[in-house]
Amino acid sequence: MTALRLSVENLLASPNEAALVEVIAEHVRRTTGRGVSPAETNSWRRSLPVLARDLADAGLGQVEMLVEYRLPLTSKRADVVLAGVHPRTGRDSYVVVELKQWSRAEPSELGERLVLVDGMGGAERLNPAEQVRRYCEYMGDFLGVFAGNPDGLHGAAYLHNAMDLDVDGLADQVGEERGRLFTKQRRGEFLRYLGERLADRSGAEAADRLLGSPVAPSKQLMTYAAREIREREQFVLLDEQQVAYELVMRAVDRARRSDHKQVVLVTGGPGSGKSVIALSLLGELFRQGRSALHATGSQSFTQTMRRYPGRGSTRIKSLFAYFNSFIGAEPNALDVLICDEAHRIRETSTNRFTPAARRTGRSQLDELLSAARVPVFLLDQHQVVRPGELGTVDGIERYADAKGFDVHRVDLDEQFRCGGSRAYEQWVLRLLGLAGGGPVAWEGDEDFEVRLVGSPQELEAALRARPGTARMTAGFCWPWSEPRPDDTLVDDVVIGEWARPWNVKKDRAVGDAPPSMLWASEPTGFGQVGCVYTAQGFEYDWNGVILGPDLSVRDGRLVTVRKENRDPAFRSHKTVPDAEFDRLVRNVYKVLLTRGMRGTVIYAVEPALRDLLAQLVRR
Repeated sequence: MTALRLSVENLLASPNEAALVEVIAEHVRRTTGRGVSPAETNSWRRSLPVLARDLADAGLGQVEMLVEYRLPLTSKRADVVLAGVHPRTGRDSYVVVELKQWSRAEPSELGERLVLVDGMGGAERLNPAEQVRRYCEYMGDFLGVFAGNPDGLHGAAYLHNAMDLDVDGLADQVGEERGRLFTKQRRGEFLRYLGERLADRSGAEAADRLLGSPVAPSKQLMTYAAREIREREQFVLLDEQQVAYELVMRAVDRARRSDHKQVVLVTGGPGSGKSVIALSLLGELFRQGRSALHATGSQSFTQTMRRYPGRGSTRIKSLFAYFNSFIGAEPNALDVLICDEAHRIRETSTNRFTPAARRTGRSQLDELLSAARVPVFLLDQHQVVRPGELGTVDGIERYADAKGFDVHRVDLDEQFRCGGSRAYEQWVLRLLGLAGGGPVAWEGDEDFEVRLVGSPQELEAALRARPGTARMTAGFCWPWSEPRPDDTLVDDVVIGEWARPWNVKKDRAVGDAPPSMLWASEPTGFGQVGCVYTAQGFEYDWNGVILGPDLSVRDGRLVTVRKENRDPAFRSHKTVPDAEFDRLVRNVYKVLLTRGMRGTVIYAVEPALRDLLAQLVRR
């Protein structure tokens, strides 16, 4: 997608540059739902004519200019992509150009590819040559048009207001073919660079091929991903895990032979190894040269996947996407789409901030099913914890059947979290009324410890005394404040004299506290109280759970208490009726109580619930 497409000649011939700028601005407003800043409009008004005149002076008037070109599966935009014909090979040739109006900049001491720019607040910015190099790498990895033409993509940063001394040291930070940097002083070199990669022939067909290119990971990226994931992470799949793995691999072959979509459902409780299966599949598929992506509906889970399996590689990070990344995806562009945590599938990928142009009316499930020949859904329907989450086995099966797709299902009946204790998971389900028969006494398990405590102070002390990793979580029964101006967290979770903050709300660290998506995996997450949105999908050795006042006991039955819950998602009785609230809160506590691998320490705020638990668990 691009905001404006026209040849160099047509741009220079336009009598009204302001009208062109408004076309670009309107496109950005419509497709992103945000306003356009004066800095952006000034950049288009001043930089685009400079580039067009330089292209004309280089004799490249027929080259196509794709302005504000959006990279596939992201919201990132390259300033301009030049589309044309290579002067020597006659093949399609593209130059990605990042335009900067900077007059002065210098390398930063805080990072080898970071720069400080005069007049921009002193914050570090990525060197534009590195920025454009990464854009080229990403496009080469995900656009099929480059599969047989990897050398047809080039990149340059053009600082057309700066002299060499004004930006001394920036060119030395990158120095790669796809990350060249040119200044006003080196305009002649820039024109020669363009002339060596683009001929004075129409670039219309090359632009058509780029804009119509299928989106899928390239074979080069597949090979790299296979090595990084399969060789770095060695997974051993057991029993039903291996069954699920084999089922998906057979479905891939069957879908190719019959040209018919195969849908695979993998169900299992917490810790049954769904994500291990997902990563094993991702690595093996790439080793075989198949195209695949991993997607979830959780920012915390996806960011952690990018941080750990994708550590050290921006290319591997790009394999981990979100469910709402496939709004405009080409049908069957991928061989396999692995939908992990599929219980978090929502009714639609759009929200109130989505521009009207992107509101397709399609369901999110339809988008995910369409995107690959083999969509794989890994889910635990007892982990549906928010209104609007629709990822259930029956729902997916019914939708796929209605489309005429073949559906295969495997249930993971082994338990790998909670010390492998099926007894503990069943105890939790019966306690919360998610399985029949009512609460039962905890009979113990030599591989998993369940302990009751009489105060939150005792809970925290018990976790600190245990070896290994530990976290505290709680039901959403207290307010959740923004950090103070001095970058400290507010102690919102207050129980008597004990008070601790929630985990950080957003995607940046606050003091020593990690950003929200890393609360469960970074050591400094201990000391903040996690909620279901940050704990879901993760595990740690020792699990401390505060059962809030939204969970109590009446007439010997466990009940939910709506007025004690502070979750904004549950606020409206109209959109979340009482029956749905009751089901979701029980699921929330099921998630919180099943994060531990070696044991769970429990404190209940409500005296009636403490009494019930005391009857069920020997202290």
